[in-house]
Amino acid sequence: MSALGDALVQQGTLRPEQVRWAEQLAATGGGSLPKVLMEHRLADERTLVRALALTLGMSYVDVDSSSVDVEVAALLPGPLAAELGALPIGIGPDDRVVVAVADPKDVTLRARVQDALAVPVTFALASRRELQVAIAAYTGSSPARHDEHRPSSEASPAAVLPTPATPPPAAVPDGRDTLLPFEQRAAFELDDLLVALVERGGSDLHLTAGIPPTIRVHGDLVSLDEFAPCDPDDLQNLLYGIMTQKQREQFENELELDLSYAISGRARFRVNVFQQRNALGSVMRVIPFEIKVLEDLGVPEQVANFAYLPRGFVLVTGPTGSGKSTTLAAVIDLINRNRPAHIMTVEDPIEFLHSHKRSVVNQREVGSDTHGFQQALKHVLRQDPDVILVGEMRDLDTIQVALTAAETGHLVFGTLHTQDAPQSVDRIIDVFPPHQQEQIRVMLAGALQGVVCQTLLKTADGEGRAVAVEIMTATSAVKNLIREGKTHQLYSAIQAGAQHGMVAMDQSLASLVKRGLVTYDTALEKANNVAEFQRLAGRA
Repeated sequence: MSALGDALVQQGTLRPEQVRWAEQLAATGGGSLPKVLMEHRLADERTLVRALALTLGMSYVDVDSSSVDVEVAALLPGPLAAELGALPIGIGPDDRVVVAVADPKDVTLRARVQDALAVPVTFALASRRELQVAIAAYTGSSPARHDEHRPSSEASPAAVLPTPATPPPAAVPDGRDTLLPFEQRAAFELDDLLVALVERGGSDLHLTAGIPPTIRVHGDLVSLDEFAPCDPDDLQNLLYGIMTQKQREQFENELELDLSYAISGRARFRVNVFQQRNALGSVMRVIPFEIKVLEDLGVPEQVANFAYLPRGFVLVTGPTGSGKSTTLAAVIDLINRNRPAHIMTVEDPIEFLHSHKRSVVNQREVGSDTHGFQQALKHVLRQDPDVILVGEMRDLDTIQVALTAAETGHLVFGTLHTQDAPQSVDRIIDVFPPHQQEQIRVMLAGALQGVVCQTLLKTADGEGRAVAVEIMTATSAVKNLIREGKTHQLYSAIQAGAQHGMVAMDQSLASLVKRGLVTYDTALEKANNVAEFQRLAGRA
């Protein structure tokens, strides 16, 4: 199978037998492989260019629907952009200018673009037709005409798309599925689903065999009925298409996989793939490119104080989907904007991307940059960090190294899936065997600076989510309770600690109700102490 054909199978567009049939036809005089695929409506230009990008190890950009930065586009004079068929579209996470091109093999084009811009450049592959339209729209110059019905690779098929030296047998595969046009198959483009997710304001995409794709919008699951139910084989092809070979092997060994995926100009996504009932399933969480400031998230201003601490241990906790990663990204960005620090993150996978501002930020992804949280943290102290972010406190060793780092003068942020601050303290301690727990209480009491626990609630108007936040700061009284094992008294300390910036979850919920941001019934479902919440909300 050719490199292009293999890529089309990997990304879930075609089945192997469809590619082999098209390659047979191309090899026996039907034209190039792209031409055959398009004429028989097995793939369109955008699909072919995306697959071509995969074979070349390049990024694919959809300049038709992604937002092109007008100021960046203007860096390349319009007439030159039209002549070269190249368009600067934005700034990448590595601060390089991203330039969309349709001819990946034109070395002269690359050199002329580099000379004209005189800044570091990353080239990305785009559909020739869409690139022509975008160049005209953003530069006001009419590009030179090219054949609108062929992908860029067809300009030099021998250079980019290998064809078999010996034609395979001429028999067309049997079976109705292998001959169906692309549009009539039950398969769909992953990017189309994710764009629908983003445009509808959803947070998660659920893919499960036998039902249409489903998204979560403001806490509710909504079926995307315009898409066909997920076929198990198509779903496997689609999900395997976004994995590297190493990730496939890991998934087949563990039957679980976390990875990241991105659509240029749209968003990044945290992807979890799993096995269920002899089929694959997946949930994909939206991770916006933009990192919001804490004020825009509705998080109390006290949370910002943790960003200015010189050392210590800070936990951000809450159930899945409570916005922990978003809050932590805002805190890290606050440090990045205001302090000349070295920030090290260990995440699985990397979610929000941080550029270097006043700080130097190094982000490591479990599975690709390091074998695990424990291994990364064992070496992090030799990397001269000021701030350390641990994506998840999963096990005893990770927690112990994080506490040691906090004790030795570093500011450490970590996350847990716990419902309130006292439970978070208990979770840290209970991970350790009984004979170590007294020592860990002492370590935690000495290192802890605070716990932020949050949950998201549907707003009263049903158009968004509001965040309720519990904050516990490590005052001397709180540290004593932890050291003495009296964590059951921490909730009372939080309720009485307003002068130290503390807020109990029930207090935060009652405040949201009084401000009309959420309904009483919605907040009541999240209350820790129903009677206390009713009293605070004026419903006792």
